[in-house]
Amino acid sequence: MPHPDPYRSDHADGPALSPGLTRGAVLRSLLWIVVVVSAVANMVASFGGAETWVHLVCGAVTVLGGGALVVRGLRSRP
Repeated sequence: MPHPDPYRSDHADGPALSPGLTRGAVLRSLLWIVVVVSAVANMVASFGGAETWVHLVCGAVTVLGGGALVVRGLRSRP
């Protein structure tokens, strides 16, 4: 009896995500990364004496990312 190859993927549509990892979880993680990176960038810009537009862009990205996280959280409630 031949043994199946554990390294061969028979999925025609590409690799599947693990059962515990969904697209929503990946998106939520990416949004958190965007929020944290933009907040840190804003802090670095503050200490570095950057132009005002740098602060505005970092702040806008932080607010948009945080807003997207809030909207996703509210939509997922039962």
